[in-house]
Amino acid sequence: MIDLFGNCKPLGAHLGRREFLKIGSTGTLGLGLSDWMNFREVQAQPLSTDHFGRAKSCILLYLYGAHPQHETFDPKPEAPVEVQGELGAIPTNVPGVFFGEGLPRTAQVMDRITVIRSMTHPYPLHCFAYAVTAMPTYNTSFEFAPRHSQAWPFVGSVVDYCQDKITNSTQPIPANIGLPWKSGSRCDRGALGGPYAAFLGNKHDPLWTDFVGKGTRVVPKLSEGQTKQVYDPWGGCEESGKFQLSPACEIPKSVTLNRLNLRRELLNQFDHARSELGSSKAIQTYSNQQQLAYSLLTSNKLRDAIDIHQEPDVVRERYGMTLFGQSALAARRVVEAGGKFVSVIWDAFDIFAGCVWDTHSNHYPRLKNYLLPTLDQALPTLICDLDERGLLDETLVLCISEHGRTPKVKTNLPGGGRDHWSRVYSIMAAGGGIAKGRIVGESDSQGGEVKATPISPKDILATAYYLLGINPDTLIPDRSGRPLRIAGDGHVRPELLG
Repeated sequence: MIDLFGNCKPLGAHLGRREFLKIGSTGTLGLGLSDWMNFREVQAQPLSTDHFGRAKSCILLYLYGAHPQHETFDPKPEAPVEVQGELGAIPTNVPGVFFGEGLPRTAQVMDRITVIRSMTHPYPLHCFAYAVTAMPTYNTSFEFAPRHSQAWPFVGSVVDYCQDKITNSTQPIPANIGLPWKSGSRCDRGALGGPYAAFLGNKHDPLWTDFVGKGTRVVPKLSEGQTKQVYDPWGGCEESGKFQLSPACEIPKSVTLNRLNLRRELLNQFDHARSELGSSKAIQTYSNQQQLAYSLLTSNKLRDAIDIHQEPDVVRERYGMTLFGQSALAARRVVEAGGKFVSVIWDAFDIFAGCVWDTHSNHYPRLKNYLLPTLDQALPTLICDLDERGLLDETLVLCISEHGRTPKVKTNLPGGGRDHWSRVYSIMAAGGGIAKGRIVGESDSQGGEVKATPISPKDILATAYYLLGINPDTLIPDRSGRPLRIAGDGHVRPELLG
């Protein structure tokens, strides 16, 4: 029985041998007792450079669908028109470095960021889970399976788990916050695999917010065949829009509890109770109770942090009155209040097929009139705002996606198109120990292959953990008790460090 007030009996009390072994086989975080006997605790020891632990927090900006490298961070103005396409290149404020012409504001913060132009991996799929976890391989079965039996834990969940182990105390702001809503919950396809705790246990899933507000702008169509007009908040949202904790997480502000004891007792009881959940109704009950547990741990400090209406209008307008801009602002507020890991997932809205940055068709109308202007307002504003507040040096900012897009434009479609491409693509990093004004890696003349310094998504994870003060060699036990390295085969990349 789950006791909401934390009156948990000692493990094995009033249990027969069979029940004791049953609990031992599922155990805290879904792991067996024998797993814990062999468990290597989270390591807080630094590696051999002074960059370890430079970042107090991390903001992850995830561009679902995959932004094109040619029109963003790695233009090829010397390439044939079918490669570079309709958009040219512009100089940044770092001599000799050029961005796509749709990012004029971002070009002016190049001296504060690092761009990696040699990202690569073998999966030109919507491998969200591969990009944000240490999983070694990927196939399409993971894409719409948030609770896949072979899933690995999300980077934010690992950070949350490690913080629990290292500090052994409850923080006023939960360590793993997801904006603007639960991934995949506002489209016609459903939840995506990737941003979940997997075998670490549901208590380390992101604490998702909900966005309450309407879109104010019909964004360009996904394709010429689309008949529905979509008022997409990512393209423009009401000024009255707001973030709140999802209803299952909300409790009256007057409620106070001993969150430390409750977290340890209540959530451990939930993990112990997994094996008893047989029916779908029971599973739903478990989910609701899990959300309730999070709500009991959530203070007014978090509610205040996500309240963007506390910001002056001029600040909100600076970020852009779009869901991406307002989410980036909320993320800044959360880390300013003490949050450890905050994700902003630019997620599908309404129609999934060809959504967001997945520009197989109508590529240029979507880039020029929706995607690039939105990104170019919010991203550099976040970098500058953090810097002006003295937070950039202690806040790691990552702007990533699952892959890039093909070097050649599909000119046979209205508006053009670029398909999936993972052999080389570009991402951005800043703050928290990352170098400033640096280009890392190089693609070939057409932006289709790595020419120098290949870097994998796992290298980005390893470097992020390292900067956050977590040894990337830390081992965690999977469902069967096998020790798994939190960064997979990734390694800290000194090229990224400043």
